[in-house]
Amino acid sequence: MYSVSYQRAGTIAEAAKLLEAGDAAALSGGMTLIPAMKTRLSAPSTIVDLRHIPALKGIRATGRRVTIAAATTHAEVAASAEVKGVCPALCHLAAHIGDPHVRHMGTIGGSVANNDPAADYPAALLAMEATIVTNKRDIAADQFFKGLFETALEEGEIITAVTFEAPDQAGYAKFPNPASRYAMTGVFVARRSGQVRAAVTGAGDDGVFRSAEVETALSRSFDPAALQGVSVPAGNLMGDIHASPEYRANLIVVMAKRAVAQANG
Repeated sequence: MYSVSYQRAGTIAEAAKLLEAGDAAALSGGMTLIPAMKTRLSAPSTIVDLRHIPALKGIRATGRRVTIAAATTHAEVAASAEVKGVCPALCHLAAHIGDPHVRHMGTIGGSVANNDPAADYPAALLAMEATIVTNKRDIAADQFFKGLFETALEEGEIITAVTFEAPDQAGYAKFPNPASRYAMTGVFVARRSGQVRAAVTGAGDDGVFRSAEVETALSRSFDPAALQGVSVPAGNLMGDIHASPEYRANLIVVMAKRAVAQANG
C-alpha cells in the first residue's frame, strides 16, 4: 500500500465536499476499492469513508414502494422483513452475493456505483425499473448503467439510495463462479401488470442488459415452459476462461427458467 489520506464523513454534504478536493475516492464497503488499491489499479490520494453517515443507512417500505439507503449491506437486505414482504427475490439475490464477509461489509450503493459486469444488483434494478437516487438527482436504471464499470454518475456524485416499486412477481437465478461467487450468468425476471422485464448480468461484453428474447417469450406465458426452444444470440456475450459466449447464451435461458420457477413458487 501507499500513503493515502483517510477522511470520515459525517454527512452527505461533508462527503461531497471532501470528494471535490483533489484525487479522492468514496469508500463504502470497500469490497472493490481496497483490492484495487492493493494492486495499484486505483491510487486515490484521499479516501472518503461513507459508512458512518446516518442518512445512508436503512430500509424503508411504504406499501410496495421500497427505498434502500446506499450504505445498507447485502446481509441487511437479505435479512430485511420489509423487503421480503414485497420482493423476496431481492432478499434471495442479496443472500447469495459472495461469502459472509462480503455480505456483511459490501453495500448496495457500492455495488451499483461500481457496476461490475458480473455484479448481481444491476440486474435486479434494471429488471424492476428502479431509480438510483444521488445527492444531485434521480436516475432511472435504464439510463444509469452505461457499460463495463461505467455509470451515469458524474465526478463527485454520491449514490444515496435506490428505490423501486415491487413487481407483482420476481425471481433471480445465477450460475456462480465457484471461487468468487460472482455470476458467470445471472437473470432477474420481473412481472408487473402483465409486462415482463428480464435483465442479464455476468454474460454481456458491455455489462448488464435486457434480453428481448426472454422477455418476448415470457410476455406470452410467464412459465418456464415458455422458454423452451428460445435462443439467445451469442454475438455480444462475454467469452473467457470460465465460459464461451455460446455457453453463456445457453445459460441465460437456463437461468431465466429457474428465475421464473422461483417467481411462480
